[in-house]
Amino acid sequence: MINEQRVRAIKMNPDQIKLVQESFKKVVPIASEAAELFYGRLFTISPDLKPLFTGDIKVQGTKLMKMLSVVVSGLSNLDTLLPTVKALGKRHVDYGVTADMYGAVGESLLWTLEQGLSEAFTPDVKEAWTAAYLTLQTVMCDAAYSESI
Repeated sequence: MINEQRVRAIKMNPDQIKLVQESFKKVVPIASEAAELFYGRLFTISPDLKPLFTGDIKVQGTKLMKMLSVVVSGLSNLDTLLPTVKALGKRHVDYGVTADMYGAVGESLLWTLEQGLSEAFTPDVKEAWTAAYLTLQTVMCDAAYSESI
């Protein structure tokens, strides 16, 4: 069972959700560039992750941006979003993803947003995205690696 208490403990407030959703609107027009930045950064800080990506990285980037869009849109109704995020976490186990890899992914995401949003990546926006990522990471990891599932 997903530790709902842990998710609630880091659940985002409405202002943070709005910041993530509004800032993501600025990423959408540069989605392919953002995906390229993300994977470039990920493979720079964690080259050991590159072998997990055997397909076309541009196709993977498109999938990443689509999933981010679903997640960002769903932040307003986390209860509806949770099943999708849980399933995503479980699928990532099949890809060879381990819980310790999520840190590099989060770091790469925040770095990418900082590059793409520039001055619009304010401390409040960073804090909101950090809260969003930690919430999703918790749900994904609990679903994927909890022994009680």
